[in-house]
Amino acid sequence: MSVLDISPEVKPPLIEVENLHVQFAGQAHPVIGGISFKLHRGECLALVGESGSGKSVTSRTLAGLTGQGASIQAQRLHFEGLDLRTFDERAWRRIRGARIGFVMQDALGSLDPLRRVGDEIEEPLLLHENLNRQQRKLKVLELLRSVGVPEPELRARQYPHQLSGGLRQRALIASAIACAPDLLIADEPTTALDATVQDQVLRLLESLRRSDTAMLVVSHDLAVVARLADRIAVMHNGVIVEQGTAETVLHNPQHPYTQSLLAAARSVHVRRSETVELKNPQRPLVVQAQQLHKAFKGPDGKVRTAVASASFDLRGGQTLGIVGESGSGKTTLTRILLGLETPDGGEVLLRGRPWSSFNSREKREERQRIQVVFQDPLSSFDPRYTVERVLYEALDAAGHSDRSTRRERAIELLKLVRLDARVLTRRPIELSGGQRQRVAIARALAPQPQVLVCDEPVSALDVSVQAQILQLLADLKQRLGLACVFISHDLGVINSVSDHVLVMKDGEIVESGPVRQVFDQPRHPYTRALLNAIPQFESRGAQIVEHTIAG
Repeated sequence: MSVLDISPEVKPPLIEVENLHVQFAGQAHPVIGGISFKLHRGECLALVGESGSGKSVTSRTLAGLTGQGASIQAQRLHFEGLDLRTFDERAWRRIRGARIGFVMQDALGSLDPLRRVGDEIEEPLLLHENLNRQQRKLKVLELLRSVGVPEPELRARQYPHQLSGGLRQRALIASAIACAPDLLIADEPTTALDATVQDQVLRLLESLRRSDTAMLVVSHDLAVVARLADRIAVMHNGVIVEQGTAETVLHNPQHPYTQSLLAAARSVHVRRSETVELKNPQRPLVVQAQQLHKAFKGPDGKVRTAVASASFDLRGGQTLGIVGESGSGKTTLTRILLGLETPDGGEVLLRGRPWSSFNSREKREERQRIQVVFQDPLSSFDPRYTVERVLYEALDAAGHSDRSTRRERAIELLKLVRLDARVLTRRPIELSGGQRQRVAIARALAPQPQVLVCDEPVSALDVSVQAQILQLLADLKQRLGLACVFISHDLGVINSVSDHVLVMKDGEIVESGPVRQVFDQPRHPYTRALLNAIPQFESRGAQIVEHTIAG
């Protein structure tokens, strides 16, 4: 019998939140404006909503991580009968990690850069479990295997910066579940994960949900929410505007805001490239990769192939999607394409000329024609700079140093990405995630590039903002004739934006072709496995929409 079949009178909730308010010093209005919910053992509650809605603040409050300067008020804030309002930091340390596990979205910022990954995962075992050193080491390797980390013995000896984003996120999850907590709080736990690894982690989280563990999941991915959640609470401007079973909220949403979120989630996976392709006749080749090969020596002294015999063509106005698991070679291939890595074999040709034939000055000029949009624009901006200075720096580097026209050009760039001149005086930290990504795209467009490399540009964004950014990129490609290389672990997004797709595994391109052909009729077993691993946007027991890659 599920916990959902047992009335609250028989089995009291693990978490009780009643009329919770959270306000930070110096802010005129509360971040959380009076929310209430309950959570039982074996149950999963998902918090969904846009950035700034209060999801993460709610989850942090339940782990005692709201931060200094936060005023917390509630009629009831209980964890298995314990009044969390009375907890000091010492009390929080006793239960955090042992009874409450927390998985944060920013794995690189959450892991200690000076500690090996194995030591990080071992810490909660050392603090809360009665195990000897050998038992702890074995448990660490077991945890890494359980979250799908390959070569766990090697990864345990590495530092966070030596791992890919997906591997870091899996290590963080391993640390959070090390002591089998009663409550697992997961803030965007699968954002950085590829489809097959995401499937492994979701299976792991599902197994925890079926045990006595309660889960509070924060996610902008409604397909993930649909797979995990028993109930969904939709947050907007610090309040819960709708709450109910996953089936009810996803299948029959009542609040207009919930309806808009679901509409945006569906639009992310709508095919756009076919209409663009009709308007774009065959264009000249701008990039050619010919039999690229690159290998690296790992910390254990072994040489590992990162890219093997990779070849592809990219034409103006075309989008090439690249998919594959962490460690498949996507990033290395991109760095070779950008001229940041020298291949051990093969060539990259730009407009018919090999990278290797350019001298230093020519390489600098050529790099202006290939620009990058990263997954996390905030970390790529100088925090001291205003948006104006960010754009001016890019324009200066591109040769637009005339002060009289520079501001005008900066405003033109902002208009291209649908921002107005008022953001020029603001710093990136003062902007929303979607606004920051637009500024990053504007900066990349400053040199008037021929090729735009987009490395997971929407994975950290809410569904409504994802839809806006993807439409923006489609419009820019059409208006400016840009060629795009689009790297993403989200195959629904790749399906939406790409004309052609490369599927990479262990450094090799195992399948390539028009996106419609590859997705509709995959030939390679690995491609089929990737497609089968995509979460379906449905609640348990009720089909909501078609598979996420359906056109």
